[in-house]
Amino acid sequence: MPVSPGSRRCWGYRMSDPDHDRIVEAAHRLVQGRLVAFPTETVYGLGADAENPMAVARIYAAKQRPANHPIIVHLAPDTDPAYWVTAVPPLARKLMAAFWPGPLTLILPRAARIPDVVSGGQDSIGLRCPSHPVAQTLLHVFAGLKSHGCGGVAAPSANQFGQVSPTRAEHVRREFPDLDAQSLMILEGGESEVGIESTILDLSRLDQGVAPTLLRPGGISSLQLADVLGDLPAQPDAAAPRVSGSLKAHYAPRTPLSLVSAETLRAWRHHSAPSSSRPEADASQRVAVVVLGAAPGPAPEGVDWVIAPDDPAAYAHRLYALLRELDAAGYDRIVLQRPPLEPAWQGVNDRIGRAAAAFEG
Repeated sequence: MPVSPGSRRCWGYRMSDPDHDRIVEAAHRLVQGRLVAFPTETVYGLGADAENPMAVARIYAAKQRPANHPIIVHLAPDTDPAYWVTAVPPLARKLMAAFWPGPLTLILPRAARIPDVVSGGQDSIGLRCPSHPVAQTLLHVFAGLKSHGCGGVAAPSANQFGQVSPTRAEHVRREFPDLDAQSLMILEGGESEVGIESTILDLSRLDQGVAPTLLRPGGISSLQLADVLGDLPAQPDAAAPRVSGSLKAHYAPRTPLSLVSAETLRAWRHHSAPSSSRPEADASQRVAVVVLGAAPGPAPEGVDWVIAPDDPAAYAHRLYALLRELDAAGYDRIVLQRPPLEPAWQGVNDRIGRAAAAFEG
């Protein structure tokens, strides 16, 4: 059942009238083919009606996103995913039951009725059901405005392509200063809880005998997936579909960024590493060194230790906002201590590895 304009309940959350009325307005804007930025539990998304090719094209134009880079479609909890795909295999239903609403995107064969612009020209499509209450209400109201009741919102992260994803509404405003309120409506929803993008799992080739394949780690770990799948997901192969955030260089701040091991940091502290590799090598530069848990000792001249959580969930929640803060602080370099190479850190290591790759070579 669609949410009526008089309803004020948001999936178990109580919302004020102005907030709800603004969400209803945003849903109508989506129907009109306009852009709406909205919060999810992962990051803020830049949304458009997934069945409107002209509206989806506005996303690509605003982000300066390559046209062959697919966009995830977000669905309300009561929307039938079967509308969007040729079939929903039992394994997909099992994963949806376990992780939806939540930070898991499933890649499935795209139904012919769905425009291929949302999939970057591919015959697959990524579907996700976010858990953020504002996102859920927006999606629910929007679906109710569509004649078939199965509306979905195409929404990549609300930032310029390849840059750091936004986890607050203010980040979105800074990303698109040239878009006025008529061109882009931004819904407030506080800080994103997870802080990095969803896990992407490919199920589009099950009928070809290809096992579930992890295309992007994120808020759901491989071990959590294995609990449902019965085995760890496969790693990407050459024939895997293209998906959001899978380029080698991505999620990058504007300040040059590099990764170092904990051992290298200790060598810096004791001045046993080659001088050219230490953060104080160029005394004219200001360097932020992000370390896990605690400072390794007094900071060398020109270096600021920045303490990051040593818990993977807390680190992920903080990561993008921290990179934006360091960008704004005017540092010449950002150095990140590489977190442990453990399954719980997989999503974080993926993001910072791609961020550092933007400055290699």
